[in-house]
Amino acid sequence: MLELQNVSFDVKENQEQKGILKNISLKIDDRFVAITGPNGGGKSTLAKIIAGIEKPTSGRIIFDGRDITDMSITDRANMGISFAFQQPVRFKGITVKDLINLAAGKQISTACACEYLSEVGLCAKDYIGREVNASLSGGELKRIEIAMIIARGTKLSVFDEPEAGIDLWSFNNLIHVFEKLHEQVQGSIIIISHQERILNIADKIIVIAGGEVRDYGPKEDILPGLLGGMDNCKFYKGEH
Repeated sequence: MLELQNVSFDVKENQEQKGILKNISLKIDDRFVAITGPNGGGKSTLAKIIAGIEKPTSGRIIFDGRDITDMSITDRANMGISFAFQQPVRFKGITVKDLINLAAGKQISTACACEYLSEVGLCAKDYIGREVNASLSGGELKRIEIAMIIARGTKLSVFDEPEAGIDLWSFNNLIHVFEKLHEQVQGSIIIISHQERILNIADKIIVIAGGEVRDYGPKEDILPGLLGGMDNCKFYKGEH
């Protein structure tokens, strides 16, 4: 279980402290949790704080009963926390199989690596030996990144706007991947997203706005209000 206790995060702007996150307290132990809300509300910052990329100004982060507030991103990864960036990193000279081996933490067979690629809807023979460079589209990279997270088998996987910058075809495939991942996952998934189709497969939804938790509860309770009661509801339907 992940618990955030009174977590705040400030940055200095024009010689003044600006609060990006304000006294966030949450307990997350469901299989699939979506975090949503307006742009600039603090969602991505919260994801980075969970992963260890940023350190909170105040408050504590507890994971599986251990205080990880001061732990590095590497230590958190070793504990079982994975983080997928909005824009996956491209590595010149490294193949897709190399990345999956790194994620698994050991040398695995080509057949096993191909199984992970198949899980995310990629034809293994077309990708297993490819270099992770500019020849891969954003959608392909994101599915490869998801395959890496499946190979790691972590307790907590955090995805920051996985739909960003990809075309409709790739987005539709990502939805199918997350639906399947939701069925198979042994740990928890946290996804930062504005997309209704992603929110709709979550167990619970957290709404972050102005650096604060504005709402948190089962999808059935939260989603109707987002789609029907907010001025920018079209944003949550993916019409941006």
